[in-house]
Amino acid sequence: MVDIIAFISPNFLEKQNITKGVMTLVDESRQGQILADLHDEKKELRSGGSAANTMIAIANSGGTCCYTGKVTHDTYGEFYKKDMEDAGVLFETKPDANGHTGTCVVLTTPDAERTMLTNLAISTSLGPNDIDIDNLKKSKFVYVEGYLWDGDSTKKASELTMKVAKENNVKVSFTYSDPFCVNRSRDEFFHLTKEYVDVIFCNTEEGLALSGAKTAEEAVEYISKLCPLVFMTAGKEGAYVAENGKITLVPGFPVKPIDTTGAGDAFAAGVLYGLTQGYSSQKSARWGNYVASRIVCEVGPRLSVRLMGRQDEILEGFKDK
Repeated sequence: MVDIIAFISPNFLEKQNITKGVMTLVDESRQGQILADLHDEKKELRSGGSAANTMIAIANSGGTCCYTGKVTHDTYGEFYKKDMEDAGVLFETKPDANGHTGTCVVLTTPDAERTMLTNLAISTSLGPNDIDIDNLKKSKFVYVEGYLWDGDSTKKASELTMKVAKENNVKVSFTYSDPFCVNRSRDEFFHLTKEYVDVIFCNTEEGLALSGAKTAEEAVEYISKLCPLVFMTAGKEGAYVAENGKITLVPGFPVKPIDTTGAGDAFAAGVLYGLTQGYSSQKSARWGNYVASRIVCEVGPRLSVRLMGRQDEILEGFKDK
């Protein structure tokens, strides 16, 4: 999905009858009308999507990664592929001959609040045949997002990915994505966590939704009984790490956030980079906290600075508890 970021006045939202500060799903006709009305406005294009953000941040840290997503042979699809490759991410999914590439129009007002209009388009048709089995088998980890459980085809693709990964000793990492995703698919997420997943990523809200617990500590303890390794973010406090029955709060980095968009995606990127480099789970979380702290100081989910090679400097003196 391509993010189309436009900087607008609040009057634009009023004229278009758009609710400020929320994400709304729209059809192609409505999206086309909005884009036509934005013709003269300043816009930025970026390859988007939660897992795509994570892969881009892994590459930024110096890792090697491959992304699977659905685009078509249109202008946005061509842009998406080039933008991902320019960011250092391998993207070999064959474009579909029909339909349109998904878009998310991100309307940013002077107060920095973001209002999103999403047309999923071809992205909902991602299916088992789109999975890059060869690269999957070569990987150390696969990362699957919970958002994919909102569609039958995308869910089947994700289930196949997890199955092939387990059969080939590729570790499965899974993000709950959103509290609403958890509430919609709680029983399935519970089953996946227990039967397929090696590493869980969630924030406190998502952890509470899955576990039914009252506190963050209770939530991470509950999930840790289902999955060998759990990372649960806790905002400015840092992140909980649960492994082998031990729960540790790894501290974050104090910053003044500008925009929290993509913070969870960035945290997962830092952790996965660390795990693939042989870091301990706590050290991986510390790097994840740092990557997330850099993202929230930017507008949007993309880092403007390179983090590759900075690990020794940032993690100097860090020791597991």
